[in-house]
Amino acid sequence: MEQWPSDLPWKVNLFIYALSFAVDITRRADGSVNRRLMSFFDRQSSPSNKPINGVKSTDITIDKSRDLWFRLFTPTAGTTSNHTGLPVIFFFHGGGFAYLSPSSKPYDDFCRRLARELSAFVISVNYRLAPEHRYPAQIEDCFDTLRFIDTTEIEGFSSNADLKRCFMAGDSAGGNLVHHVAVKASGNEFNQVNLIGNIAIQPFFGGEERTESELRLTKAPFVNTERTDWMWKAFLPEGSNRDHPAANVMRADSVDITGIKFPATMVVVGGFDALVDWQRRYYDWLKKNGKESYLIEYENSFHTFYAYPEVSESSLFITEVKNFMQKLNL
Repeated sequence: MEQWPSDLPWKVNLFIYALSFAVDITRRADGSVNRRLMSFFDRQSSPSNKPINGVKSTDITIDKSRDLWFRLFTPTAGTTSNHTGLPVIFFFHGGGFAYLSPSSKPYDDFCRRLARELSAFVISVNYRLAPEHRYPAQIEDCFDTLRFIDTTEIEGFSSNADLKRCFMAGDSAGGNLVHHVAVKASGNEFNQVNLIGNIAIQPFFGGEERTESELRLTKAPFVNTERTDWMWKAFLPEGSNRDHPAANVMRADSVDITGIKFPATMVVVGGFDALVDWQRRYYDWLKKNGKESYLIEYENSFHTFYAYPEVSESSLFITEVKNFMQKLNL
């Protein structure tokens, strides 16, 4: 039974093994994380006022007491947009709600690439991590970042950003947060921020049921039921199971989205991702509830494929995001 793409570059395979190993040895049986040990694996990147690959970056603090900040990526090249100002992408990183940050090198590289290739401002949010901070802390932090941008003047950003063209993007756990922040934002009036699109990249949803892909892809890169069970236990309120509405948004007792304003949503899935069945269900559920949604499938792709420019599907993904944004910009 094939569980892994056979043609991955050796550097990609090595990184996957290394990060999987790091997660496995730093998560404890009691549900806590050995942060000191993880720091040896989580290579950090500093913000840079000097453009790197055509993009500058700076860190901006929102609330020091909860270490809430974001890294703002600003492309320095011109744009061919017919609109005034650049679109804005709020980005919520993955890591099972418990790992990584905007300064983790893979996410610094990825957001820099998004800013450059999509000609957009990217706001990468440093939300609080589980298990020290459980649901709904992460959702609150991401939502508060939207409110901060809506009400705060930022030099070099506010005069050049088109806040009428805002998107939320997130990968894995970040894709889950995109959904919940969109629901929360639907009940809030913003002065400037207008959310027109969600980019859910292999979003992390789950439930007590074991899907066919979870049972089949037991050795797929990064994601397996043993790891995801631990992550749900660390993230969800104590005593909850995986059918909690934060994990299984499609249950009948979860938030009803039929009557709310919900942004058009692009759902990206990969054939070698054990979560793919949950992700397809999410797309079907959005359609069933009358929401504009698009399913983008890469049959030969694994969880986090988009982060590796060496993987051909990664470039295809960037093109699909660009097309999605342009479709909604009209």
